[in-house]
Amino acid sequence: MTYGKFAKMEMTCSADNNLKPIDILREYWGYDAFRPMQEDIVRAAVSGKDVLAILPTGGGKSVCFQVPALMRPGIALVVTPLIALMKDQVQNLSARGIKALAVYTGMSRSEVDRALNNAAYGDFKFLYLSPERLGTAMFRQYVKEMDVNYIVVDEAHCISQWGYDFRPDYLKIGELREALEDVPVIALTATATPKVADDIMDRLCFREKLLLKSGFERPNLSYVVRHAEDKLGQLLNICNGVKGTGIVYVRNRKKCEELSAFLSSSGIAASFYHAGLGTWSRSDRQEKWKSGEIRVMVCTNAFGMGIDKPDVRFVAHYDVPDSPEAYFQEAGRAGRDGKRSYAVLLWNSGDIRRLRQIASTAFPSLEYTEDIYHKVHMMYGIPYDAGMGMQLKFDLYEFCRRYSLNRSSAWYAIKYIEKEGHWTVMEDVDVQTKVMFTVDRTELYDMPFPDARMAAVSEVLMRRYTGLFSFPVPVDEEYVSAKADVTVSELRQLLYRMSLEHIIRYIPSDHATVIFLHENRLAPKNVCLSPERHRMLKETYVERMETMVRYVEETDECRSRYLLAYFGQEESSDCGTCDVCRSRRHGASGKPDDGVAVTRGDVSSYVNGELEGKYTVNDVDVHYGSPAGGVDGASVLDTLRGLIDEGSVPPYEI
Repeated sequence: MTYGKFAKMEMTCSADNNLKPIDILREYWGYDAFRPMQEDIVRAAVSGKDVLAILPTGGGKSVCFQVPALMRPGIALVVTPLIALMKDQVQNLSARGIKALAVYTGMSRSEVDRALNNAAYGDFKFLYLSPERLGTAMFRQYVKEMDVNYIVVDEAHCISQWGYDFRPDYLKIGELREALEDVPVIALTATATPKVADDIMDRLCFREKLLLKSGFERPNLSYVVRHAEDKLGQLLNICNGVKGTGIVYVRNRKKCEELSAFLSSSGIAASFYHAGLGTWSRSDRQEKWKSGEIRVMVCTNAFGMGIDKPDVRFVAHYDVPDSPEAYFQEAGRAGRDGKRSYAVLLWNSGDIRRLRQIASTAFPSLEYTEDIYHKVHMMYGIPYDAGMGMQLKFDLYEFCRRYSLNRSSAWYAIKYIEKEGHWTVMEDVDVQTKVMFTVDRTELYDMPFPDARMAAVSEVLMRRYTGLFSFPVPVDEEYVSAKADVTVSELRQLLYRMSLEHIIRYIPSDHATVIFLHENRLAPKNVCLSPERHRMLKETYVERMETMVRYVEETDECRSRYLLAYFGQEESSDCGTCDVCRSRRHGASGKPDDGVAVTRGDVSSYVNGELEGKYTVNDVDVHYGSPAGGVDGASVLDTLRGLIDEGSVPPYEI
């Protein structure tokens, strides 16, 4: 479908009240029906109500705001902290003939200006924004010229101080509402307790509170918790026992790389992913995982947000997450296609000790925190009453080496200062290549370049960019390479050689942590660090952490019911497939992985009942074997073959 056809539809939308949400869904997505709760959310939004939608991971949240936005004239502002999600959704919308833009950290000022200008004066339907952009003077100026039809708040739990991922930049959305008071809000999240949900609606100044949420049950997802001293062996069993794509979550980058190497050496097609990788490496590995070339991705929590791969058969947690919200969201990336999948959590007493140790160090004293505040400014030579608006490329290792600091303590202090709103910390920023000429313009024209291509590059730079002789200027490598008729790789080599010849100052592109300063440096004792907020945030953190401890130690309550109750869903039934339910069903007296004999009746009931006779060998092997534990898979298969021979169950699918 062309955009011209879309423009015609939009005109029809504003004039024809008979156009229904399902018409938009069919036209652009090709579906004949909404998922549970989607249509209710869309209808509430189309009627002009503020709405908070809570849908589980993979529940189709994007459709809930994209359909209403396509039914109204104007542009939707979509606030999200996930750069990967922005890029992915802009690409997906463009492929459907819908014009969308994104403004995020790492873009140059001219790129941001061009995007906002298009949003204000072009015919675009969606503008994706990272939350820190809302407070900039450039955005505030342009938004006055935009015909905004919705304010969409993705990952809405980030606005609540009671939430597990509070980000002060989200509070700027309240200010945006004041400027656009008649524009309805669509807030979306996959993880919010009743207390957090209520706080979200207050923070977003809902004119009338409206909360719509679907059930959080995932009938096809089996939650399995295994006490394991030999985690490596258990992880290998899971990867070998569950066929198909998998994700393994770990807490830190070093372990991420070590586990990937271990699995690869054991014959598993595995790789690793964390925020420390370069842009190209991350994109390449992500695409190879999505295509199946990489079967198992070992990663930190930097991986998975906004990635829609429906056929993930298992998500394994090698370390215990520090909150039910994080665990529920990450585990929920398995089985989005509705087929049997597994969320496996490995733990031992060491995990519990580490969690509690983190809880004691994650909130350093306010005196120490203020000292870190000043040391960051000192490192960059920023005096008092200066620095507002600066972007600091930050190296934690170098910072701690210079001031002889413990890295964990310093990092937690830096993150706590962010929670108080003094700065924003971005850990996944693509820093653009910058160039500055170090010779006079007149000298440049007569310079005998050692490579003729350097002259071509210099000419393109001077024609395209201003200020090159005064300060380092961000440059678009793809544009310059195309105009100079060289590859991007050749361009980088030429720029490096030009820097060696003292023709330019060359700052290569990088992938780094960046600290954005929201204010001028404050004098000692004037840094606002509230003792009350410090105490409240620590208490809520400890409460969530202890909830996870109880979850892994639980042996009597269904795993699914435990999680649902935490998120406020009081009415639920036992899932029947988690390790606790299976242990209870088989009459096991100890832990679910103590070893339980599987009877012929068990296998027959499972195949004919839950699987409805449509199954593979792997379905049965996994259900009674590796992830859930209990018996040797071969004995299960022997039982299965016997049942097939006697006609008690149908043959399995290949």
